[in-house]
Amino acid sequence: MTGHGAKFGRKQEEAIAALLTQRNVEDAAKSVGIAPKTLIRWMQVPDFQTAYREARRAAFGQSIARLQQASSAAVSTLLKIMVDPNAPHSVRVRAADSVLDHSKQAIEIEDVEVRVAALEQAAEQQKSADR
Repeated sequence: MTGHGAKFGRKQEEAIAALLTQRNVEDAAKSVGIAPKTLIRWMQVPDFQTAYREARRAAFGQSIARLQQASSAAVSTLLKIMVDPNAPHSVRVRAADSVLDHSKQAIEIEDVEVRVAALEQAAEQQKSADR
């Protein structure tokens, strides 16, 4: 992919952005001003695949951050519904079940994190001892 200079790199970056925002490869290629076959060919190149994967992860990471920002409001909503005597019983039970389920998952995640940290520490100590 050499020989095209910086302009080619810019087109690839535009193509990656288009792949993230357009509904399909054909629309992405059209929005960048290249042939769909060209974009499909680029998508088979390891460097392009890596850049595209990183861009998708970054976009997904932004979505996760937005969800995390809204989690406080979500918890408040669940708790309000759970204790609202005017809410139907089935809705209150579902809110309570959701609170319990998410609390359990958080504990399980913390436990796994502690175990992984301990394993990493033990592996690092073993590396040091082997030297």
